[in-house]
Amino acid sequence: MSSRPRTALSLAALACVAVPDLEPTRLALPQETTEDLRVTGVIDTRGRHWEVLEPLNDAAGATLEAESEVLRRIGEVVDGGTLSFDVPRPAGAVRLDECGHVQVRSHIPGSPLNLEALRPGPGLASGLGKVIGQWHELPTTVVTGAGMPSYDSQQVRDRWTHMLDEAEESGLVRAELMYRWRSAIAQEPLWRFKAVVVHGDLAEDNVLVAGGAVTAIRSLGAIHVGDPAEDLAWLYASAPFECLDDIEAAYEQARTEGIDLHIRERADLITEFNLVRWLIHGVRIDDQNIIDDALGMLEDLYEQVADEEPIAMPPHVALVTETSASDDAESSLLSSPLSQKSSENTDDADDSFASDYRAERMRSAHDASGDTSTVVMSVIDDVDDDDISTDPYL
Repeated sequence: MSSRPRTALSLAALACVAVPDLEPTRLALPQETTEDLRVTGVIDTRGRHWEVLEPLNDAAGATLEAESEVLRRIGEVVDGGTLSFDVPRPAGAVRLDECGHVQVRSHIPGSPLNLEALRPGPGLASGLGKVIGQWHELPTTVVTGAGMPSYDSQQVRDRWTHMLDEAEESGLVRAELMYRWRSAIAQEPLWRFKAVVVHGDLAEDNVLVAGGAVTAIRSLGAIHVGDPAEDLAWLYASAPFECLDDIEAAYEQARTEGIDLHIRERADLITEFNLVRWLIHGVRIDDQNIIDDALGMLEDLYEQVADEEPIAMPPHVALVTETSASDDAESSLLSSPLSQKSSENTDDADDSFASDYRAERMRSAHDASGDTSTVVMSVIDDVDDDDISTDPYL
């Protein structure tokens, strides 16, 4: 890799090599440099807006290359007219021998999402839920065909179990928390879900909005097939409570698999498991500062959940049938009336129960001092992607 980032003009010149019909006329936004990436915007003679990306380390370079094939495949789905958002389109790359490579992608207008600005109703909050639902409807071949990881529901559960085993072996985690998490892992119906395309790193910076709508999803380095709850955990933890009904309703409407009534419970677990991942990372690299930081947040979590019952399945809830990841565009609807989006035989009482249950579980999760979102989101914001395992469950 280059010892230091190239100038914007140097990257614009390299873009001509990467994309033969690209003739730059001026620089444009973005102009950004992070620890991993140098990005410069370029406008060409045809008025097209591009982004030229230079990875600054081997890990960032590998991520860019892995993303390219996934973006190409998702772009084909976008062009088919079934998605309401776009993704950056790789247009070309140039390899610079020992100095790494430069990649050129299309620029998509928009600003990073601001969750605090969400308001309830049919606007951006509903649009966000719809986009995530559409994302989870992508054919899994966009991931598996690009050689990215794929985990079915049992593998997801096994990986979380392995993480808890490692945490318990460290002897650093309270027995009460371990019991809470083991109890949840033991709830087999909780882990019956259809594996979908998971972004793996959804956050405000990776969701672009313009004109009150989501325009694009970016930064796909953690994409894999797995549990859809992973992509919803950050919203349940940090989105305004009054917007959650609209987000969830729009998400469910965009899904063809029916309502997964346990997705919220798994999402809540994932926010807690992120603290465990941070602790394990500190143990692995023998960093006492990280260990102390993680233990402090786990202690805060314990104080917030100490009086709660172990996570358990609510009574009388219809179960989502476990299915493996499928590449078929059409999947059969689930047989449970609560899992079907529409059915002439669906009982009104069942529909009412599903709606009431969703509302109640969201209220209980966000009630006053019992809210764990501030604890969990603080570690999510602080974790450097290069400092942790690329395995989404470790």
